[in-house]
Amino acid sequence: MILDIDVGNTLLKWRTVESGAVVDRGRHPTDRLTAEMPVDWPAQIDQVRISNVAGPAVAALLLAYCQARWGCQPEFAVTRAEAAGVVNSYSDPSRMGVDRWLAMLAAYNDCQQACCVVDCGSAITVDYLEDDGRHRGGFIIPGLRLMSESLQRNTAEVLVDRTVDQFQVEPGQHTSAAVAHGINFAFKALQEKIVNELGESVDTCLYITGGDGVLFHQLSGVGQLHQDLVMEGLRWSLS
Repeated sequence: MILDIDVGNTLLKWRTVESGAVVDRGRHPTDRLTAEMPVDWPAQIDQVRISNVAGPAVAALLLAYCQARWGCQPEFAVTRAEAAGVVNSYSDPSRMGVDRWLAMLAAYNDCQQACCVVDCGSAITVDYLEDDGRHRGGFIIPGLRLMSESLQRNTAEVLVDRTVDQFQVEPGQHTSAAVAHGINFAFKALQEKIVNELGESVDTCLYITGGDGVLFHQLSGVGQLHQDLVMEGLRWSLS
């Protein structure tokens, strides 16, 4: 049995795979990981594949745990100049987050054509691939939570009302509404720009993932929502 792990800044997501089929899945807050690894993983695991953007301390924790519990050496994906038909545009591939790289590998190998990958996590990343698999480049902007937290932390007189949680984009008539609706407006503007750019091919070439990917997909009404996109990329990176 294979254990796939996607460690982000907020959540550790995992799934177990046997004979190509997903058997189980789950998630756990990254900041609550300990040496005991409070995750309900099977007693028998043959291979562990990991995407980690949470830093070396988490990597060391996972390495020690896998060796102690299953006696196996986990495989950590790294961003490369080229893999599985995808060519990285970065002159220094190591400067691209491995989660972005894996999501692109999975998307391109699923559609084998030009595509756009949108990952709505702590940060929102948008990456474009050409028909031949070349990475055209991308964008990185703060995610919904980071935008909200930044205003609360760095602007003393802006008080964000956490009860303002409906997705609205009309001008706010008090500060908390103006902040919440402004963040929503930016998110929706990004979604509309991407959909308009992709045109008629949007349903087959737009890949959406990440914690706020569900909202992005609901707003756009098009594209493909793949919550396991990063973990799907592990098999193309670590065959």
